[in-house]
Amino acid sequence: MNRRLEIIPEELYIRSDNGSQFISKLFSDTCRSLGINHERIPNATPDKNAHIESFHSILEREAFGYKYFESFQEAYKEMQEFIYFYNTKIIHGSLKYMTPQEFYEKYKGKESEEFKVAV
Repeated sequence: MNRRLEIIPEELYIRSDNGSQFISKLFSDTCRSLGINHERIPNATPDKNAHIESFHSILEREAFGYKYFESFQEAYKEMQEFIYFYNTKIIHGSLKYMTPQEFYEKYKGKESEEFKVAV
């Protein structure tokens, strides 16, 4: 977060489902030590986490759904390349027809009701 944001909000939140990685003591302790509030969505409500669910669907369909990898490193490299492509090359209608990187550069540090994610 420190590298990504110019101004760190007073309260940071991370929203997740109830997967094992998010209910672990290590994750909980790490959030607490970093001052990040963790909120879990209710069971069986993926619509409460729609942005990341949508991204995971795209990631699976475009990068992983049809490939077999020989190693974790190969899969990790593919994911890095896809995320770079997704953030710098794909134009998103929900981001005023900009790439996520362009949108971030244009609006970073600016508060706007228009772009806030509903909680």
